Amino acid sequence: MKQDWSVAVGLVIMSERELNRIEVLSQVTQGAMTAVTAANVLGLSRRQVHRLMKDFQTDGPAAIRHKARGRRSNNRIDPAIRAFAVTLVRENYIDFGPTFAAEKLAEDHDLKVSRETLRKWMQDAGIWLSRKQRRTFHQPRLRREAFGELIQIDGSDHHWFEDRGPACTLLVFIDDATSTLMQLRFVTSESTFSYFEALDLYLAAHGRPVAFYSDKHTVFRVAKQAAKSGHGMTQFGRALNALNIEILCANSSQAKGRVERANRTLQDRLVKELRLAGISDMDAANAFLPDFTERYNAKFAKAPRRADNLHRPMNIEPDRLRDVFALQDERLVGAQLAFSYERQRIILVENEITRGLPGKYVDTFAFPDGRFEVRWKGVSIPYSIFDKDQRVTHAAITENKHLSAVLEHIKAEQDKAPPKKRRAGKQATRYQPTGKRNDGWNSKLAKRAKEQAKAASSHAAE
Repeated sequence: MKQDWSVAVGLVIMSERELNRIEVLSQVTQGAMTAVTAANVLGLSRRQVHRLMKDFQTDGPAAIRHKARGRRSNNRIDPAIRAFAVTLVRENYIDFGPTFAAEKLAEDHDLKVSRETLRKWMQDAGIWLSRKQRRTFHQPRLRREAFGELIQIDGSDHHWFEDRGPACTLLVFIDDATSTLMQLRFVTSESTFSYFEALDLYLAAHGRPVAFYSDKHTVFRVAKQAAKSGHGMTQFGRALNALNIEILCANSSQAKGRVERANRTLQDRLVKELRLAGISDMDAANAFLPDFTERYNAKFAKAPRRADNLHRPMNIEPDRLRDVFALQDERLVGAQLAFSYERQRIILVENEITRGLPGKYVDTFAFPDGRFEVRWKGVSIPYSIFDKDQRVTHAAITENKHLSAVLEHIKAEQDKAPPKKRRAGKQATRYQPTGKRNDGWNSKLAKRAKEQAKAASSHAAE
């Protein structure tokens, strides 16, 4: 079926279909075409062609024009109803979509209008933008000029081993200037320690880049910038700051499209490469990655606009680097030489150093291998752990990217021992300190003193 394009013929408006009919009927009138052929061309019956021919010969081409053209539709909604509906939407449902607004007009105002009709009214009134008008365009960003100037990093959670093994995450480090894969590492999930591990391998192979470019994952960026506690920096950010490397966060996935497109390519090519190699676990996959990375870069890497390599050498001692890649925190020591850490009670051994620590902050270091240290001005302090319960807190908030790893940990803990009994239900209201100090004006001792003073004054009066 041909599209209905309206064109002007003199002062008569006709569609393309009507003009086509006039052309065919003119050929029939001139004897160049039979009525049967015309019926086949127009998709009409022979009887209908004869009827059109009669009108065409009597009134001319204007007779072929549709009689309803230019007239108001019999199903047209009254303009007053349209104005009323648009007013209601503007006053009460200004941020509603056409579908939801149409439902509310029917429920609350007994005004039934189809969603598509209301959509057109809202578009004409400037209340609603079409999908085409709402579309945003992300202008392409030029590559950085030099190798090592900006490294995009991201984690791709995927079934890398298909049905041969569990899903895991691939950490991807890619150079913005050349699209060179700098570091690949299979890990269980995106976490601070997993990024520390990949970063350690990156620094050993290439040195320190100028900056990393990431998304707004909580590994790289503090979720609540206005938080009153903390130092406004994540553990990964602290480590990069100690190494004199900048961390930048993108506002959208399109802004770090280099690594996003690399993820899509890897989810296609690397999955098939692992299948051909018969690899189904992370250890074997990590051993396979260097050879794959070399072949990938030979095919897809680009030449930078500048030949400079902006990576800087590592000038940090191994012991200090181990401290950088540990989870560092500060804890306030209580009067009993104890503090809480990760749902454990850490009790410091009493000695000449620890006797003066109550009311002061000590530094804690949690290392990837499970070691934990407490230090005061760089000196390690012996301690003991009071509570070794490592169960996941009930109703703990878990990020989507950590969910698989957390569930595996929960399953392992459930297999070890039955859950501990925990109280639930209504409980007596506990005292909540207000922070206000009582100066003793209404204590028992003060009341007794007032009574004695009153008795002494009455006795003196007698």
